[in-house]
Amino acid sequence: MPAETTASPHTTDTAEGSTHGGATASQVTAAEAVARVNELPPLHRAAPLAVQHLLAMFVGNAAPPLIVATAIGMTTGETTLLVQLAMIVSGVTTLLQTLGLGPVGSRLPVMQGTSFAFLAVAIPIAQEFGIAAVFGGAFVAGFVQVIFGGALHWISRLFPPLVCGIIILIIGIKLMPTAIDYAAGGAPAQSAGDYGALFHFGIAALVVVVTVLCNQFGKGFLSVASVLIGLLTGYAVAAAFGMVSLAAVAEADWFFAPTPLHFGMDFTGAAIIAITVIALASSMESIGDLTAVSRTAVGASPTSRQLSGGVMADGVGTSLGALFGAMPNTTFSQNTGVVVLSGVVSRFVVAMAGGMLLLAGFVPKFAAFFSTIPYAVLGGAVLVMFSMVASAGIQVVSSQVLDRRAMLIVAVSLGLGIGFSFASEEVTAAFHPDIALLLTSGIVPAMLAAVLLNAVLPTTPKVAEVGAEMPGTAGPTTDVAPALGAETLAEKEAER
Repeated sequence: MPAETTASPHTTDTAEGSTHGGATASQVTAAEAVARVNELPPLHRAAPLAVQHLLAMFVGNAAPPLIVATAIGMTTGETTLLVQLAMIVSGVTTLLQTLGLGPVGSRLPVMQGTSFAFLAVAIPIAQEFGIAAVFGGAFVAGFVQVIFGGALHWISRLFPPLVCGIIILIIGIKLMPTAIDYAAGGAPAQSAGDYGALFHFGIAALVVVVTVLCNQFGKGFLSVASVLIGLLTGYAVAAAFGMVSLAAVAEADWFFAPTPLHFGMDFTGAAIIAITVIALASSMESIGDLTAVSRTAVGASPTSRQLSGGVMADGVGTSLGALFGAMPNTTFSQNTGVVVLSGVVSRFVVAMAGGMLLLAGFVPKFAAFFSTIPYAVLGGAVLVMFSMVASAGIQVVSSQVLDRRAMLIVAVSLGLGIGFSFASEEVTAAFHPDIALLLTSGIVPAMLAAVLLNAVLPTTPKVAEVGAEMPGTAGPTTDVAPALGAETLAEKEAER
């Protein structure tokens, strides 16, 4: 495990810029780098930066609960509440992650948000057993994450980057049909009889094009917030064509305090197993995010305590969210781009963004806005996000040396995962309904195959791997979240 990054006479690379009078420096001492993370900039400077962090993750945080709510036919009021609860819990978990509480929290400038990864199993679970089963599974999975974080050094050996990359790739592939369904107009279009109409695909395509152009050719915050800008552009065009109704916003209250177990909680074996599998993969994803942020902010890999505390914060946030009716939480690597962009690496700035998100969650009108987004607009935005999940999985897998052993693990795991994901219901008719749900998730059979094959197949002689080794794991680290616009420090230095 890496040594603690305390005061040291040597210098280390850090993100450009400084909170000290706006001065820039490509190298500072380790002690100075840590001091920058723990520094609280003046309010007039911290507040605009906190807003940037909030905007960079706002759409990504609200989209998962919105997708689940629409997939199971929730009312407008219930959809608004689900988005609202996601905002509140993400704000609380961000404060926990940045400020820390005992052993929980990395105390790094990391934003927390609702995870897309869980959608692959949350939607079928909610459709089969109800939304309460999703929260019951997430409640247990959060505790498993806390244990995983506490025993990270030993358990993480079962989940090397090759295994995690396969799971993440399957998650992205499984979510893509949902994005296409939304781009075609979704359930409202089916009811109206214009499902798959060209104008739906046209608006979705506009969102994709604007997102890609902003991400690749935009500078600064324009690139970081590319998904938000694409969505707002599509929303404006849809509104011009009369596809938007603000009635839900007008009807929503100005203030609402959530109560525990509003949607209930049901403990179903299949839901617990499926969501726990995703939680473990999400934990390894968080390790990649924490590593990227630490290298950007401090110029060094995170300590074992930071990694453990970060994963434990994920778990606490997931269980807390389930208790109040919010989807599972995870680190958001989009905000690494904001850190690089601004050069301000203070964890208190991100904590301020978490506080803003928390306060916004108590105002239902903010959450109600998301229920007015047309399906086609949302489809274009999530198509990019879901595809980035799959791309991130490919990136993690390709960071390994793909010898015959690794290729066999990838082949068998993907075969089972993709095969069961898109097989007809008759394929699993002979199995118990809970087992059938786990199989058709695709993720569980892929994970089991990858873990077992990785454990039993003999390894080839050690060959230099592609990428740097992730602290606390058995392989290289990769920032695997769908982080559009999150430039690495090396890329930023190259531009300079």
